[in-house]
Amino acid sequence: MTNSTQTSAMKRINTLLDDNSFVEVGAYITARSTDFNMQAQETPSDGVVTGYGTIEGALVYVYSQDASVMGGSVGEMHAKKIENLYGMAMKMGAPVVGLIDCAGLRLQEGMDALDGFGKLYTCQTLASGVVPQIQAVFGNCGGGMAVASAMADFTFMEEKAKLFVNSPNALEGNDADTSSAKFQSEEAGNVCMTGTEEGILSTIHTLVSVLPANNEDDMSYDECEDDLNRICEGLENCAGDTALALAMISDDSFYMEMKKSYAPNMVTAFIRLNGTTVGCVANRKESYEDGEKTAEYDSSLTAQGCEKAAEFVNFCDAFNIPVLTLVNVNGYKGCKCTEKKIAKAAARLTHAFANADVPKVTVIAGQAFGTAGLTMNSKSIGADIVYAWKNASIGMMDAVPAVKIMYAKEIAESDNAGALISEKAAEYSAMQASALAAAKRGYVDDIIDAADTRKRVIAAFEMLFTKREDRPSKKHGTV
Repeated sequence: MTNSTQTSAMKRINTLLDDNSFVEVGAYITARSTDFNMQAQETPSDGVVTGYGTIEGALVYVYSQDASVMGGSVGEMHAKKIENLYGMAMKMGAPVVGLIDCAGLRLQEGMDALDGFGKLYTCQTLASGVVPQIQAVFGNCGGGMAVASAMADFTFMEEKAKLFVNSPNALEGNDADTSSAKFQSEEAGNVCMTGTEEGILSTIHTLVSVLPANNEDDMSYDECEDDLNRICEGLENCAGDTALALAMISDDSFYMEMKKSYAPNMVTAFIRLNGTTVGCVANRKESYEDGEKTAEYDSSLTAQGCEKAAEFVNFCDAFNIPVLTLVNVNGYKGCKCTEKKIAKAAARLTHAFANADVPKVTVIAGQAFGTAGLTMNSKSIGADIVYAWKNASIGMMDAVPAVKIMYAKEIAESDNAGALISEKAAEYSAMQASALAAAKRGYVDDIIDAADTRKRVIAAFEMLFTKREDRPSKKHGTV
């Protein structure tokens, strides 16, 4: 036992892990530096508690920074303890959870502290795609530690915590608290979820329990007690709020959304299907809570939404998590702000879907128009199975504007332009913008009742369980 036993750092660990499962490593380590009167400083555990334990019986490595020791600042031995923890996690193939409360770099240790940060970044880089990395910010997360948080796969933030590279008052002309949990989750998109300390630790506990332990050994499966053939009545009414649709088809309605407050028109979430964790990407046109509509969104792809989804798909691919996509998109958002980044952002999302070799199933719940529809995991870029609900619209664009372009001369000369547009739009819809037309060309594998979505998607993923797909030999892509 150490004198850090009763600190908030240790309490957070004990709250997160299974009862009495934590084993501390490096409890007696303290700072080595004697410069700037450091010999007079007490640095128990050098400001970070490190060790391992279990979450629902699964091995997890945890470090928790202690703000009562020099503000939780990162010095040479502090960083070395975390580096050692990463080494153990990589050998054993288990997730790393960092509980952050850090004032940043320890100034008294200068270059040694900087080197410690560099080695921490290297550990995170090597572990990326090998073991899940989760961080939660309690208190402060400043300077170089903010970079470390951004390198994690999932970052959570306590409502009153601060996360910043540059302090808000150091930014010229800044009139916002750029370090706040609200800004980091809604504007910056660096944080997956905010909440109370207890809520965040509970969320991390759940997340670890549904994720694979590493990129090779999948321990995320669980017994499914829900009916695999359960009919989801009224699912077609959720085409606008696909978050509700995903929750309805999931085992026992399990639904865990990531970055809900950032680019809310794009859903990234985990659900369970037949006991298997599935990563979901979906377009969202509206949000409902307790049956009341709370927000409406443009049914188009935005740069922020594409970046958010691409990052999520890359994570799922790295850890062999199947991907389900619900599509309801009519194009790209048209505004100057979006135009600055949309081409590259959409390219990255397209690349993420096309490059992923995990099982991929797509359900077209509403519209799938233009190249935006292609980007949303279409058959053309590698989806294994594509289903469409009966009333789905699939094609280049909506029928009415298409007809107005193609028959502009005839419409201008017609005595009854409205009737002509309606007639030609019906023809165009049947021939070029319907689920049936897409199915006849092989771009949709089957047209299904919305209520049957759960059982059809489960059956598809079961068929794809042993999927193997060869790719060109290369170091990595560059998109």
